[in-house]
Amino acid sequence: MAIKQQSVEQILDAIGGKDNIDAVTHCVTRLRFALKDEGVVDQQSLEHNELVKGSFSTNGQFQVIIGPGLVEKVYGELLALTGGERASKQDIKDAAAKKLNPLQRAIKTLADIFIPILPAIVTAGLLMGINNILTGKGIFFAEQAFIDVYGQWKGFAEMINLIANTAFVFLPGLIGWSAVKKFGGSELLGIVLGLMLIHPDLMNAWSYGDALANGTVPHWNLFGFEFEKIGYQGQVLPVLVSAFCLAKIESFLNKRVPDGFKLLLVAPITLLLTGFLSFIVIGPLTFTIGNAITTAFVGIFEHFSILGGLIYGSLYPLLVVTGMHHTFLAVDLQLIASTGSTFLWPILALSNIAQGSSALAMMFVSKDEKLKGMSITSAISAYLGITEPAMFGVNLRLRYPFIAAMIGSALGAVVITAFKVKAVSIGVGGLPGFLSIFPQQWVPFFIGMAVALVVPFVITLFIGKTKRQS
Repeated sequence: MAIKQQSVEQILDAIGGKDNIDAVTHCVTRLRFALKDEGVVDQQSLEHNELVKGSFSTNGQFQVIIGPGLVEKVYGELLALTGGERASKQDIKDAAAKKLNPLQRAIKTLADIFIPILPAIVTAGLLMGINNILTGKGIFFAEQAFIDVYGQWKGFAEMINLIANTAFVFLPGLIGWSAVKKFGGSELLGIVLGLMLIHPDLMNAWSYGDALANGTVPHWNLFGFEFEKIGYQGQVLPVLVSAFCLAKIESFLNKRVPDGFKLLLVAPITLLLTGFLSFIVIGPLTFTIGNAITTAFVGIFEHFSILGGLIYGSLYPLLVVTGMHHTFLAVDLQLIASTGSTFLWPILALSNIAQGSSALAMMFVSKDEKLKGMSITSAISAYLGITEPAMFGVNLRLRYPFIAAMIGSALGAVVITAFKVKAVSIGVGGLPGFLSIFPQQWVPFFIGMAVALVVPFVITLFIGKTKRQS
């Protein structure tokens, strides 16, 4: 598709001109701006631009949705008009981070750590869904699993389970790599740190509860002081805090150790100090905090499930708008590690579906051909787990579709929490989300999914038709 220079010029004018740009880059679908003043952006002009499918601001970046393939051409034309240089995503993040308050920076830090490892976790979730179908009883045969009837598939299911479980078994290694990279340390040391926390010589964290009850928890004796000799499989907080300490210790040593001795001293001392801190102080403390967080969430779910579902389901879209939804990924992982499942993630899946349904309804409401086309494509994207085009390109622009999606998400969440629906893992947050749900709970999840599909569509359609007639 050829692009008109005039349309790119209009984008440039709408964001305040080249003098308002600190840096600009692009991803697969969006232009990402670090602007000096977002207050001068002309949203109305952007909305009427033929190249623009939506725009929004998050984490100090102003993002303009263009679409795959086309965004590279628009970016090239934009650089030609401004005389600017190509910037990396990190350049944009660094420029945008300067404008964030402490809370926003903390949320951004979590996002920067977990987003790079998300593909591995989602892939694991999908594979675990396939394993659930093969091993779940009552799906194909009454009181029997598929592999019980067809035993030749048992080895196949076991291999899938091994492949799927790897990302969760070695989760501290993935987090260690990403966290130390984010905190400015050596990524390789981050991997070693994460794997060190789940070393086979340590007692498995999943066995800790039984061992504690039986008084069989192993201990280290260090100069008369005893410390528990346990691993941190599936844990999030221990490796996050340890990774921060490792990066700071390494940075401290790198500034003070002569270049000729760095190879011999920096990495060994860094790992040694971080290791002792992790097993003696950080691990026990954060393990306790993590378990307390898990207990609190599980308690709410057990005693106030419907209220909790209503609140989380209605507010989740707002969390996405602010970027705070990334903080709950850590909670999901902690819940999965501690209890073997999460009740939060299924609500996310329904929220994405609700956004898609609201956007789809706009195809039948709007007379604007551009908006109609954007509605159908963004709805499909949301149904497959990517809500940005629907949320920012359609629903938030018109407000009432976004509110309808919040209502549908909340009601769907009430249904599934009432039936205690849980996910065995994190998967694709849309229509394929049922693969991550325990097969025995598919029926109530499908009921909740139907609510999330129908309610936002009907509300948006009704309000849209009413507004057109008034």
